[in-house]
Amino acid sequence: MKKVLISALVLVILSGCAYLGNAHFNDLFGDEQTQQRIVPHDSGAGAEFLQEVKPVLDTRCVVCHGCYDAPCQLKLSSPEGIDRGLSKELVYDGTRLLATTPSRLLFDATTTQQWRDKGFTPVLNERNQSPEANLAGGVLFNSLVLKQSAPLPENEILDDEFDFSLSRSQTCATMGEFDRLASEQPHGGMPYGLPGVSSQEFYHLQKWLKDGGKMAHIKPPTKAELTQVKNWEAFLNQDSLKYQLAARYIYEHWFLAHIYFTPDNPQSFFKLVRSSTPPGEEIQLINTRRPYDDPKVNRVYYRLLQDRSTVLSKTHLPLKLDDSKLARLYEQFIAPDYTVNKMPSYQAEAASNPFKTFEAIPINSKYQFMLDEAELIIMGFIKGPVCRGQIALNVINDHFWVAFADPEKVATPAVEDMLLQHEDALELPAAEESNALPISSWVKYSVREKKYLQAKVELANDMFKNGEHLTTDLLWKGEGHNKNAALTIFRHFDSATVVKGFIGQEPKTMWVLDYALFERIHYLLVAGFDVYGNIGHQLITRLYMDFLRLEGEQNFLALLPESKRHQIKKSWYRKSPPSLSKFFKNNRDFSQPSGIEYKTDDPQHELYGLVKQTLAPVLSDHYDYTQVPKPLNALNDMPAKAINLLPQLSYILVKQDDDSHKAYTVIHHNAHYNISSLLNEDGQRAYDEDTATIVPGFIGDYPAAIWYLNNSNEVSEFAQLLPMMQIEADYSALKVKFGIRRSHPEFWKYSDIMHQVAKEYRGVEFGMFDYNRLENR
Repeated sequence: MKKVLISALVLVILSGCAYLGNAHFNDLFGDEQTQQRIVPHDSGAGAEFLQEVKPVLDTRCVVCHGCYDAPCQLKLSSPEGIDRGLSKELVYDGTRLLATTPSRLLFDATTTQQWRDKGFTPVLNERNQSPEANLAGGVLFNSLVLKQSAPLPENEILDDEFDFSLSRSQTCATMGEFDRLASEQPHGGMPYGLPGVSSQEFYHLQKWLKDGGKMAHIKPPTKAELTQVKNWEAFLNQDSLKYQLAARYIYEHWFLAHIYFTPDNPQSFFKLVRSSTPPGEEIQLINTRRPYDDPKVNRVYYRLLQDRSTVLSKTHLPLKLDDSKLARLYEQFIAPDYTVNKMPSYQAEAASNPFKTFEAIPINSKYQFMLDEAELIIMGFIKGPVCRGQIALNVINDHFWVAFADPEKVATPAVEDMLLQHEDALELPAAEESNALPISSWVKYSVREKKYLQAKVELANDMFKNGEHLTTDLLWKGEGHNKNAALTIFRHFDSATVVKGFIGQEPKTMWVLDYALFERIHYLLVAGFDVYGNIGHQLITRLYMDFLRLEGEQNFLALLPESKRHQIKKSWYRKSPPSLSKFFKNNRDFSQPSGIEYKTDDPQHELYGLVKQTLAPVLSDHYDYTQVPKPLNALNDMPAKAINLLPQLSYILVKQDDDSHKAYTVIHHNAHYNISSLLNEDGQRAYDEDTATIVPGFIGDYPAAIWYLNNSNEVSEFAQLLPMMQIEADYSALKVKFGIRRSHPEFWKYSDIMHQVAKEYRGVEFGMFDYNRLENR
């Protein structure tokens, strides 16, 4: 196999083409012209791609190049993404003054030539399709060769030549620019900052590229899946206005979901999309920035499109649909007695406000629909476009629990009437669309929020003034079986995770969501957020989320003794900016006493216990930190000085006597005096109060550190040394002994083990991890 690799290197060097400008390539191999590369999955070339090439791309390339936030927008997780190639334009840019043009695969262009017209450049050869040109004239192949010619130093911290920051400048070299890249960045080959592929893997990629880079999609859906698709599309596309409005509501909440029908091992995942064509015809995607934007067609049809991309953990939102779910939706949206006289407008000001758009649908129906899949709905802002970046996420604490108000108690006629009266005050920043002026918008929405909160508090004070005070009976109990009733959210600085259950130690804060709050979070951070929007849009979204967080916390505080509420809130917002203090002072709080009889001087601790007791039948124990065995469970009590040295997410693999593996995640919780300072997070950090939680399995999508422990002796030593760390050198010493660094010579072996173990732990929730946050320490 070494001969194969050497011959490939010689081929590129002797051809004299590896480092020549575009003009030379044109002279040698002709002008660039897009190629037809998609072949049937059951053809020879198609089968070879799926069996020999795609597994290499998935495990070695997609872990960095899988989605819209990949370096150079190079998405190697689908044939369309590979053929589209590179762009020098940034998707995530918190400084742009005007919204940019979206670049979503399948939506914003439908052919490779259209992507070329938008400025994307190829990574596969698009000149004459000779074997020599296919290798010498392709960025992807030359990147692989560059890595093989300049391997990483083994198991060392990589020097300043490497920049792994998410905001690093991107080269995105064309073949005409590749000579400069190779000269300036001799270690810039792919996979970047990781070991090269093996000789066997190189052989498969080289053969594929040499033969013209033919690609096939995964197998089409099974007959059973197509039957389910037909049934669901029939339900979602009936002619009555009642069905049409219900389908629009369902779509605007499920458009990010990965839908599947078989319970154990789905053959396919599907996306719910808007099409201009009805069921039975080929899907014609409606291309809009947001799911509620004007489709500019007479009739929208809701269709199920097979998602043919590699499943990525960071964007995977699995949703099972079956006959019982179909019956549930009928019960929620069709059976209730209400009338839809006309379909609501798609104008931005109206469509961005779900309280106006879906006013006809009973609150209880909408709220119960969201509660049924609460983890999925919240996962939308965790795994949707807003999830990338510290500025987007520094509006939430690093660890908190979420519960929900019972629909029977908060979806009453009085509440519905109050929402109808104040639906204008509930307007969201998305009404400004993708170009917003942050300061003027902030003032406008803060006034509206105060108006709504005033009405909400007045109603609550009135409802609970005659002896019927709030207790944990307020909480939705999941109808005795639904584990969505209790959730935990973890923030990992610039990414986040949501899981079922109350996971970890008691958090600093907790949210209790009601319908209006839950709905606004979704339309602010998921349906209404435009990752391609300008700085004003992104800032006002972040600022408005401050209001919603405070509202969720206020609902929780209402269960505590009235005399303690202000004191506890004040402890959450130490050193808060004057604007927030003024907001607190000007707002009238819920003034009725709690209906809970507290017995200690620590009512928040008591309340956590009561909430867990109330929701005990539906608490998921999937990530129960108390189930971590000794001695690793000691990591839950590490001193802050050691925790400060930990990255946000660390995965630990422990080899068992039978060669199987157990997995654990160590989560570093950054403590803050408050989280209401937009651009000064470091100034609000309370480093001495940092905590850590170790749980069984894998939490998160972006591992920063990977640890591999071969036996019980190493487990004991690791668990003893990690809490003893004092300085960076201590951490580095542990990394040498137990860590799998970026530069570990067998990095890919351990990466494969980790993904295999994750597949066993996560089942249908499994997707490839993303290595863009893997540390270099």
